[in-house]
Amino acid sequence: MRHGGSAPSRPVLLACAAPAVAFFAAFWLLPVALLLALPAGKGWDTYFAVLTHARYLQSLLQTLGLSLAVTLATLVLGALVGITLARQRFHGRALLLSLLTLPLSFPGVIVGFFMILLGGRQGLVADLSEALGAGRTTFAYGLTGLFLAYLYFSLPRAIATYTAAAGSMDAQLEEAARSLGASRWRVARDVWVPELAATTLACGAIVFATAMGAFGTAFTLSAKFEVLPITIYNEFTNYANFALAASLSITLGLITWMVLWVSRRVSGTTAF
Repeated sequence: MRHGGSAPSRPVLLACAAPAVAFFAAFWLLPVALLLALPAGKGWDTYFAVLTHARYLQSLLQTLGLSLAVTLATLVLGALVGITLARQRFHGRALLLSLLTLPLSFPGVIVGFFMILLGGRQGLVADLSEALGAGRTTFAYGLTGLFLAYLYFSLPRAIATYTAAAGSMDAQLEEAARSLGASRWRVARDVWVPELAATTLACGAIVFATAMGAFGTAFTLSAKFEVLPITIYNEFTNYANFALAASLSITLGLITWMVLWVSRRVSGTTAF
């Protein structure tokens, strides 16, 4: 039974939906179609340039390796901290959680600047190493700096996710396992890992996709270690090679989309 008058007519609904459809077509469908078609103008082999040119393949492999390493480190550290915060109650816990998740509000370029202040040529580590007579030690502009900056950027999300997931778990499962004589490691393996599997998969997919496409942090720090977003930026900005930049963008987009799609299918969630 309808209340409050009749339902809107179809013309009214179409008129209301038209602006959203036009916006979606103009700012998503059209750019994506142009991106997919652009490499064809330089020959169909342009689509496979990331596999046939050593420099682009190296950039892709470096990006994949860095993203995987960051994802694994983020999941391990995030799970340890998140589970601890979920199970322990102490004074200042809420403040500590707020401080640990504060970097979620920082843009990538600020995270990169933090890393330069710590490990750059004029950074704290360089000043300390020089004072100790070991010369000015730097690590901000290569693989180490990128890894630490990506980890700093990703870890707060994992901590928040694991804290929420672990806090909603049924504590009786762990109590039952302990009552049966299970050790701490068996409880972790038989209770925590299965219960948090979906969270781990979803969080890992988000962290990996974010690391693959990170630009602000990479732009600030990747002087000695090039990742694919920087390669794409150089191609269309420095060399005006739009077709190749589009091809590399398609490759990057397909990889991240595939990871997110597989994660959704396996975990059976639509949270992202």
